[in-house]
Amino acid sequence: MRFAYKGIWPVAPTPFHADGTLDLAGMKRVLDCIIDQGADGICILANFSEQFLISDAERETLTRLSIEHIAGRVPIIVTISHYATQIAVERAQFAKDLGADIVMMMPPYHGALLKGSAQQTFEQFQAVGEVGIPIMVQDAPLSGVDLPVPLLIKMAQEIEMVKLFKIECPMAANKLRVLIAEGGAAIEGPFDGEEAITLLADLDAGATGSMTSGMIVDQIKPVIQLHNAGDMDGATAAYGRVAMAINHENRQCGWRSCKAAMADGGVIKSEFCRHPIEPLHPDIRKRLIDLITPLDPIVLKWGR
Repeated sequence: MRFAYKGIWPVAPTPFHADGTLDLAGMKRVLDCIIDQGADGICILANFSEQFLISDAERETLTRLSIEHIAGRVPIIVTISHYATQIAVERAQFAKDLGADIVMMMPPYHGALLKGSAQQTFEQFQAVGEVGIPIMVQDAPLSGVDLPVPLLIKMAQEIEMVKLFKIECPMAANKLRVLIAEGGAAIEGPFDGEEAITLLADLDAGATGSMTSGMIVDQIKPVIQLHNAGDMDGATAAYGRVAMAINHENRQCGWRSCKAAMADGGVIKSEFCRHPIEPLHPDIRKRLIDLITPLDPIVLKWGR
């Protein structure tokens, strides 16, 4: 490992032109903007990248472009989740061959009813682990698959490549605390997610990093840095500055928030999201921009 599993590793949004086609030049600008915000790593093709609205061919294009454009400036995580183990393995191999540093995956699921059992989940991660690239386990409500702490510890201890954990389930801090205490050295990178809406509690529980959106990376990073330095009052104050914006993003906007901010900041030309995703309501969008503007984030001036 040539880097530490800590800090802020945002998800890069996938920009589209107004006609719904991929904006590849915009994707490069997105990556540059996130790096310029101080990201310690970048994740692509995640849920906040609209992975479920992107074709397989587009996934390959975006993976290749992102890895080549980042060119080792920061580590890159490629999301490879799929219900079929064979396809997850193929995606992991493709990412590794192109030079990705880490892959991230949810447990196997498809819709509301097809969910992998604990054994099937273990077997899928085990198969991907044989590719030989570090794995981040994404424990997200979207999958609907329960990932109890004993299963996560078993994967960490018995699958060499399972090293990182993005815990964004309800009561994430409690789960992180137990996972770290009982998993010991096998838990190399405990992260939180959910746009950092529970960041302070998760850092208190021992999280070493956070996977946020790419909207206000430069404003959230100081929270982590101050907490790591033991300045709890400073971390609390820094979080207080961004908490309302994070709450609005998490509860009202989702991934559309980052696109809206990047469009206003000249990073991308269009904040288009593919159907059936609806555009942000104008009032919701205005409230978002009103909340982040006083923070003076890099995203709102990067392309201006």
